[in-house]
Amino acid sequence: MQFVDEARIFCQGGNGGSGCVSFRREKFVPRGGPDGGDGGKGGNVLLLAKTELSTLLDLRYQQHYKAQNGAHGRGNKQHGKKGQDLVIPVPVGTVIKDADTGEILKDLVAEGETFLAARGGQGGRGNASFVSSLHQTPRTAEHGEKGQACWRMLEFKLLADVGLVGHPNAGKSTLLSNVSAARPKIASYPFTTLAPHLGVVSYGEFKSFIMADIPGLIGGAHAGAGLGSKFLCHIERTRLLVHLVDVSGDLRGDSWSQYETISHELGLFNPSLLEKPQLVVLNKIDLPEVRNAIPQVKRSFEDKGIDLYVISALTGEGVSELVEEIGRRSENIGDAISG
Repeated sequence: MQFVDEARIFCQGGNGGSGCVSFRREKFVPRGGPDGGDGGKGGNVLLLAKTELSTLLDLRYQQHYKAQNGAHGRGNKQHGKKGQDLVIPVPVGTVIKDADTGEILKDLVAEGETFLAARGGQGGRGNASFVSSLHQTPRTAEHGEKGQACWRMLEFKLLADVGLVGHPNAGKSTLLSNVSAARPKIASYPFTTLAPHLGVVSYGEFKSFIMADIPGLIGGAHAGAGLGSKFLCHIERTRLLVHLVDVSGDLRGDSWSQYETISHELGLFNPSLLEKPQLVVLNKIDLPEVRNAIPQVKRSFEDKGIDLYVISALTGEGVSELVEEIGRRSENIGDAISG
């Protein structure tokens, strides 16, 4: 399935039904009087958060949505039927913005949450509603109101406890596939992962957390380089970042610069990302040259006050200990639903 995390849709509330001008004229019913009913209210356009959805793809193909109009009033004081609401399902984690101003209107972060995207118009009053002691035979009725019409911008942000970040081909997808049932594409070339993947990771006794594999980042990502800022927004909701460092392709001591590059891009995109708890992990120690470089690389990080975890996502060495540490830390971190 194609991953789409942004969509722009036009929402049109249903028009209200018009009121009716009618007089009761029946044999043996003296002075029947006005009996025109009111028009029905137009239906609303609602956005409904659903956990089973994971993309806004459907909204790319259909952009215009209109709720049902309210029915007109009729004689014998029969009020028009209310227009049916139009409910549009969206993934949990969808942020709704005003397309013109960019103002955030709602953040749907729980199953079943709704947002009124476009309000239906009120129905017009029939002439029976205008009867008064001074006006016994009103011959006027109101037209129904037009439904609200507006463009809404939808942005989907993944909801995960842990976000995997790092350079392309650092082993994030391999790690996720080995600790969960997720099956992201894995290959030996950069930018294999073209969309975020979620996996449920079990640890301890009946405990679990959700891990997200964020596609590889490079220098300039905040400005759109590589896969750019397209997926950086998904990191904003995570509780904990796991930064994978891969020095298998270049063992000249530049692992720290790799780490700094990614951290710099996170800070440029959103400075609050640098305040998130983080674990730094050296991957691919199944390779002899990486294993030999571990003491030097660890010293370069420890000199900066950062502890380095060492694993092989491919063989599983050190992975169970890392998962336990991630679980322990995520338990002690408050809710990170933001951004």
